[in-house]
Amino acid sequence: MTRWQRHLAALAILSAVILAIFHADAADMISIWWHSSTFTHCLLMVPMIGWLVSQRAALLKPLTPAYWWPALVWMAGAGLVWLVGEAAGVGLFRQLALILMLQGAVAVTLGEKLVRGLLFPLGYALLLVPFGEELVPLLQTLTAKISIALLHLSGLSAEIEGVFITTRAGFFEVAEACSGVNFLMAMLAYAVFAAHLCFKSWTRRIVFVALALATTVLANALRAYGTMVAAEIWGIERAGGIDHVFYGWVFFGLVILLVMLIAWRWFDRPANDVAVDVARLGGLPRHAGPARAVLPAALALPLLFAAWGWLIGGRSAPLPEAMAITAPAGWTIAASERTAWMPRFDGADQRLVRDFTDAKARRVTVAIGGYERQAEGREVVAYGQGAVDPDSKWAWSAALPPVEGAKTDRLLHPGPVLRDAATWYVVDGRATGSSRGAKLAGLKARLLGGDPRALSLIVSSEEGQGGRDAIIDFVSASGGPQAMADRALKLR
Repeated sequence: MTRWQRHLAALAILSAVILAIFHADAADMISIWWHSSTFTHCLLMVPMIGWLVSQRAALLKPLTPAYWWPALVWMAGAGLVWLVGEAAGVGLFRQLALILMLQGAVAVTLGEKLVRGLLFPLGYALLLVPFGEELVPLLQTLTAKISIALLHLSGLSAEIEGVFITTRAGFFEVAEACSGVNFLMAMLAYAVFAAHLCFKSWTRRIVFVALALATTVLANALRAYGTMVAAEIWGIERAGGIDHVFYGWVFFGLVILLVMLIAWRWFDRPANDVAVDVARLGGLPRHAGPARAVLPAALALPLLFAAWGWLIGGRSAPLPEAMAITAPAGWTIAASERTAWMPRFDGADQRLVRDFTDAKARRVTVAIGGYERQAEGREVVAYGQGAVDPDSKWAWSAALPPVEGAKTDRLLHPGPVLRDAATWYVVDGRATGSSRGAKLAGLKARLLGGDPRALSLIVSSEEGQGGRDAIIDFVSASGGPQAMADRALKLR
């Protein structure tokens, strides 16, 4: 067996071990690629990365592979990222760590020189991690605001309420699917790839990617605006059909073509340019170690972090037999409404919803989802959880000023019915309105032995029944979100 064959075999074995240990994260990531329209472009990226590697294979063959022990630090760092994701219940971190660990396997088994030669394919692989969903509310808002501005500039009457726009033709929602996040993430992957192939200047590469993304956001807003104008001309049903066909099959290609035509005159990389300058990678490998020392350590690291994650993942603590929501002074418990708003608490061990009214006939609804421990599929902070159930008729409309630090949103139900909702997360005994703060508190509790229990506390009110003002008064009369959380957990 030649030297190259030994090193490639070691890479294959180490990669297989990593994928076997973290098979659940690999399967989750592939499932997202396959089922989410936002990330289907990742299925194409895998062969693209293979093509990038094949471009370099013949050029790199004269180099000498080596077992590179500094890459063990790379793998250990990836393991820590995975552990953070496991402890905090953040799938994004675990999937990022999987890619980083596979990159580390390449570095461990092939060495510094080969890593430098494969730097772009390795870095490009980071875009396989499904991220960007957190941009959806921002993109929805941007699309709605640009669309309403264009409608007014066109002389068309229109009104906006959050991400909902009313014109003479009908009622339009800039829904999550219309936010353009799938278009944006696909453009990011394409623009980075094209920038590498077409430009040598880093300044030109960065400017190209930035302008491509900005063009994508603007183009999506123009598409939404065009749909509303088409509805004025041909009716809302025909406009919707034209929009989906045009956007899915033609629009993305036209925007890519436009971006490339504009940028073409500034291309500065010759078509016959070599993929990598091997002359700069000569010399003996540095910091090389013996296989009998480096490979066992590389195999042990993923096992160590997986075992650590298993040890910290099973801790739980019982919730009170019955969580409590008490009526504060000036408020009384009321019967539930016939058409009730219901939040979503997947995997919760307990759920509690109570309605309250005051002397001014204002009404608020308090909902609590309680968890004895957090894990995948049972988290207080996760997509589709909380005030807006994606499977219900309620939809997110706009962000409102915080109520006592809470994440406060305006929701809309067909009718239309507007409802304001303030959300706090209670993790390790502390209430916070920050989803990021809740994740960090959960991470700290799991790693350092804190209280594993968690609550999602939501106080909501319809706009016609008091809205945000009623929420403020109810929470204040209850002593604040921390006091409400303590009573629910029976800590006071």
